[in-house]
Amino acid sequence: MEDSGVQYVKVEIIAKLFGVTARRVQQLTQEGIIETHSTADGRRYDLIQTIKTYIQYLSDKAYGKSKSEKEAKLREQKLEAEIALKESQGELHRMKREIAAGKYIDIEEVQMDYNKFFVVFKKFSLSIPARLMSMVSDKVEPLEARKIEKAMNEEVKRVLNAFVVAGVTEPEAEKKDAAGG
Repeated sequence: MEDSGVQYVKVEIIAKLFGVTARRVQQLTQEGIIETHSTADGRRYDLIQTIKTYIQYLSDKAYGKSKSEKEAKLREQKLEAEIALKESQGELHRMKREIAAGKYIDIEEVQMDYNKFFVVFKKFSLSIPARLMSMVSDKVEPLEARKIEKAMNEEVKRVLNAFVVAGVTEPEAEKKDAAGG
């Protein structure tokens, strides 16, 4: 087909000229190496331009030149992704080894231990005023000793309460808010 000095041909003609299958020509088109043009008869190849483009492609390929900057960038991204994958696999393997070696503890187990610790700590802290009063009971009137013990007990409770409030983390506070309490 002749149109203003340009000859448009079907895929089969290009395939025959290049010595490849029609499917390979279509792949070259999809890869952006050669291109088709819309004509009255459908999508066709500009014969001369397609031959020139294909020769340049083969020449670049023979001399090891990249097809395009896009391909080089994609190759670089692929390498970066492979490196990241290898690093994450290494990290995962390291963590699995450490878990197997007992380096990590189950969250529920840690929470139970902390709960036990703070129950014991609270009992210990609340016993301090009574212990102090027993040490100074012979130097202070019994009624006055009881008032001092009660005041110290209230102060210990206030400090423990402030300690608990300061120790509440955001997720725990949000859970309590969501649960209505």
